[in-house]
Amino acid sequence: MKMRQSLAQLEHEFRHESELDQRRRDRLRRQAIHRSRLRHRDREKKRSSVRFYLLTLSLIATAVFVTAAMFATLYLLLT
Repeated sequence: MKMRQSLAQLEHEFRHESELDQRRRDRLRRQAIHRSRLRHRDREKKRSSVRFYLLTLSLIATAVFVTAAMFATLYLLLT
């Protein structure tokens, strides 16, 4: 009788530990997915910021170039 109780107790503890391990694995998997999404979002934000600054810089450079070309052409026409 004592042996049966001991085996039942061991089986119960084994199932309990297995459930705890499964919960821990699930929690760790969810945390890893969450971290991965955060890293992906941060990379996209950095890329979009760089693209925005490059676009702004190219627009300013284009405006400066067009203005300089316009005044140079106007100077040539009036002289």
